[in-house]
This record gives sequence, structure tokens and C-alpha cells, in this order.
Amino acid sequence: MYALKKVTIAILAATALISAQQAFAKTVKVTMTAQEVDVQTNGKLVGGADIMAAWTFDGSIPGKPVRVEEGDTVDFTLVNPATNKNSHAMDFHAAQVSVLDEFAPVKPGESKHFTFEAKVPGVFMYHCGAGPMVQHIARGMYGVIIVAPKEGYTKAYPKPDREYVLIQSQYFPDVENVGAMLGDANAWKGSLINGKVLHYDPVHDPKGDHDVLEAMPGERVRIYFVNANINLPVALHPIASILDRVYINGNPKNTLYGVQTYNVAVAEAVTVDLVTPINDKAATGIAIVDHSMNAALRGAISVLVSKKDADPAKGHGELIILK
Repeated sequence: MYALKKVTIAILAATALISAQQAFAKTVKVTMTAQEVDVQTNGKLVGGADIMAAWTFDGSIPGKPVRVEEGDTVDFTLVNPATNKNSHAMDFHAAQVSVLDEFAPVKPGESKHFTFEAKVPGVFMYHCGAGPMVQHIARGMYGVIIVAPKEGYTKAYPKPDREYVLIQSQYFPDVENVGAMLGDANAWKGSLINGKVLHYDPVHDPKGDHDVLEAMPGERVRIYFVNANINLPVALHPIASILDRVYINGNPKNTLYGVQTYNVAVAEAVTVDLVTPINDKAATGIAIVDHSMNAALRGAISVLVSKKDADPAKGHGELIILK
């Protein structure tokens, strides 16, 4: 009788826990519009043009970050206006659905609606899956979805002081040449970080109008990094620092400590933490780079400046992506 009572109590406790988790889960509505527009890329710095005929989500490269919690339902709608010339689609790497249904192409003048549960915590790429996929990604149709763990912040996954999103992709001056994108190793001319060559690097382009990432000394800075290259891995490395923690795929259960360089595969995402130094200097610079030199010196360098008067808005809210 006593054993039966213990089993009953255990079942009730488990049921209550599941019910509580379900109560906290929510539905997050996300709508994106496919836009075929011209965007600035700083392409002249690597022999291309400053303006690219892009295909985008909501008119920018990358698309907006999507933030949810583990267990949430994403209620998604993709709108493809009749003014567009091409079909577009959405492929969320965080979704477990049907590739022939939810991820199916959407013709101009139509829209697509689907839902999915974000079952796995981490940081994931999203991108257009319409054919030719290589061209849709290379022209700018990608972004990040961040799925926070249901446990929230813990000792193993501490709360950061600031957060930034960095998405790297290859820059192709000839966006129409799909064959070259697939088979010509010399077709790409540079690297885009959040849509621009040397986006956050005033050092190698001192005459340009470049922003930088900022933090105060001693802060934990969390970087959500996505490799949106179509062909090349990224050797993610912080010059003048060490990655304090690497959360493989952004999942706190997959943690590495004290890493100098982490290799990020094509279409992979990773979360990394940096702790800015405390010293007597007015400012300290850390360069977050792709240590593949043909990528770094052609655009894949982002400068993080640590200083006492760091902009308090940077690394929070919408400013996790600096435009």
C-alpha cells in the first residue's frame, strides 16, 4: 500500500511538472515578407559593386532574428508579394516538419503559413529553400532563430551582459551565375558579415563608415554566430582573446571551455562567450575573425571594443544586430 502511494505521488508530481512547462510555453507569431530589392554591401572593397540586387526577408541582409524559448510554438507566415519575380520559401533549421509541405516554395502573389514546436534549444540558421537554393542564400535570404533553453540561465549557461548576432556569408558580384557559385572557386570575391564587407572593421577600411561592437571591461559578451556561406567552413577565432565558452549548436548541454578557434561548418550555428579584459587601458580591441585568411582579409573581421564608456544600448534589444 505504501509503495502504491509513493508511485501515485510520483505520477502526480510528474504530471504537475509537465503541466507547468506547457503553461509557460507560448505561441510566437512571426511574419516575414520576401523582398527583391537592392542593398548596400560595400562590395567595392573587394572588386565588386556597393549595391547588390538582393533577395531578402523584409528588405535587409540578414533577416530579423527570431527569439523563442524551448517548447514554444512558432506560428509563421511567409508573404511573397505579386511584385516579386521569383518563388521563395522558408527553411527553419530549428523545425522538424515536412520538407515538401511546410518548406515548399511560395509563388509571387501567394503566402505560406505553418507552425512548429521549437523542441531543441540552441541557435539555428534559417534560409530560403526555393530553387536554386544556392542563389537564394547567396543573394541574402538567411537569418538566425535563437531557441533559449527552458531552464533559463544557469551556472553552466550564465546570463550575458551583452549579446550580438554575426552572420557570415560569401559575396558573389555576379548574382546571376548559379553555375559559378557551385563550381568556380574564384567566383566569390569577399565575405559579408551581417550583409556587408568589413561591416564592423574600421581598421582595414579607415575611410569607410563602420560601426563596431562595444562592451565594458569585464563583461560577458555572447555571440550568436551563423555560417551562411554556401561552400566554405569558418575558422571562428578571437584575435587577442580566447573563447571562454563554446556552446556547440548553441545548446548549453554541448559546452567547450577555453577555445582558441572553433570550426563552424556550412549552415551550422554556434554560440560563443567572450569575457572582455579588465585593465588600465582606455580601450581594448578584440577582432572576431574567420582565420581562413582569404575570408578574413576580404571582409570577415569584426572589431569588439571594450571601454568604460561603451554605448549601453549596444548588445541589447534590436541592437544585437548593428546595421
